Amino acid sequence: MGTQHTYRVIVRGTWDGLTDEARARLLAEAADHGLASMQFTEEGSLTYDTVLKHFSFRYVVVSDAEDGEEMASALAEERAENTLKARGYGYGPLRSTATDMDTMKINRKGQRGSGAA
Repeated sequence: MGTQHTYRVIVRGTWDGLTDEARARLLAEAADHGLASMQFTEEGSLTYDTVLKHFSFRYVVVSDAEDGEEMASALAEERAENTLKARGYGYGPLRSTATDMDTMKINRKGQRGSGAA
């Protein structure tokens, strides 16, 4: 097992073939899954709006650095599929983007090189 890195992964998809029951459940819970609920967690944070067209999950994935962002994305997509299937929600193809938080450079506002007056 190599060095572990922490990745933030966003998995995006489109609802597809939702049953009337699933649609009603999603609409009833929509207020709990809006912009204010967006956060990266291990279990995944599901967000969508009442149009019920698109959705996204935000995950924190810890995996071997040598496996890279591709593995982190695959793991997050698998988690999203498992959650969607368990809840009985129909969906189309998933796509994801991952960011390696251990290699990300942070630019802080207000920091300037020497020579600032």
